[in-house]
This record gives sequence, structure tokens and C-alpha cells, in this order.
Amino acid sequence: MLFLTLFYTFFLIGLFGFGGGYGMLSLIQHEVVINHHWMSSAEFTNIVAISQMTPGPIGINSATYCGYTAVMNQTGNYLLSILGSITSTFALVLPSFILMMLISMLFLKYMENHYVKMIFAGLRPAVVGLLAAAALMLCTEDNFGNPIDNRWTFYISIFIFLATFIGVKFVRVHPIAMLAHAAFAGLLLLY
Repeated sequence: MLFLTLFYTFFLIGLFGFGGGYGMLSLIQHEVVINHHWMSSAEFTNIVAISQMTPGPIGINSATYCGYTAVMNQTGNYLLSILGSITSTFALVLPSFILMMLISMLFLKYMENHYVKMIFAGLRPAVVGLLAAAALMLCTEDNFGNPIDNRWTFYISIFIFLATFIGVKFVRVHPIAMLAHAAFAGLLLLY
């Protein structure tokens, strides 16, 4: 029964989790911590931190770790916990897979339709707005420091942020190389 509930919960999150992985985090937290009590809020916070550090989309990583932790907390069985990870990850990805298959078939059929072109033209600014909102949500004191408490950290963080933006946008430095440069600058200047 736990696996069916896990599948159903993450299938709904995958179906209605618009805005990418960061948009899904609040839905995942509401379901696994508040609705089903599969884990504590502290465990979920740790899962989000691990999901950010591991490669891959944060929503899928969080679903994988939440599935594992939920089953582990309920059963204490490692093998069943791995099955919980697989179940939650598959359930989260399945709606997107189905919708993309349907949309791609319809898009190929109607891509020259005037209304379809208008819909996609309307979606472009919405996507930019969602990305800007996510970026602004990351501009917090935790990420940049506080100019009152530690001016050096704050100004260096702003400098690294601006240098990275200019490097990627205008100088056309590869984003992975820019990440490496920013990490090195952070190590040299902030610690």
C-alpha cells in the first residue's frame, strides 16, 4: 500500500508540478512532510541540500531521496527503500513523458497553425518570468551575505555574481568553465 501511495503522490506532483524542480519542492514538502508524515521537516531540508549537490534535476533528485527515506522510515528495509526510490522517481517522470509524447505528436501535426504559434509566443515571456523569479528567490542573505555583518563577503559575492553573468552572457565563456572560475575565486577570496 505504501508503494501505491508513493506512486500516486509523486505522479500527481509530476502532473501538476509546473515551474521545474524548484517549483516542485513545495509540493513535495507538503505531501511527504505534512500530508503523509513520511519524514520530518529536518529530513526534508537535508534531502533538498543533497539534491542540490548531486548532478541532475533537483525535482527528480528530491523525489528519489524522498522515496528512499519514506520507505526506510516506514519499513527499515534497505532493499525496499531502493524500490521506493525507483517508484517515486518513475512516478514523477511518467506524467511529463506521457505529456511530451502527446504534445510532440500534436505539435508535429499542428505546428504551422496560427493559434499554436500565438500560444508559444505567449509562453516565452512567462518562461522568462518564471526563471527570473527563481533567480530572485536565490538572491538571499544566505547566498550573498549581509553588507552590515560582513561587507567583504557581500561585495565579493556580488562581484563574483556579476563577473559570472558578464562572462557567460557577453564574453561567451562556457558556463561550466565559469562555474569553475567562480568556485576558485570563492575559495581564494572568501576563505
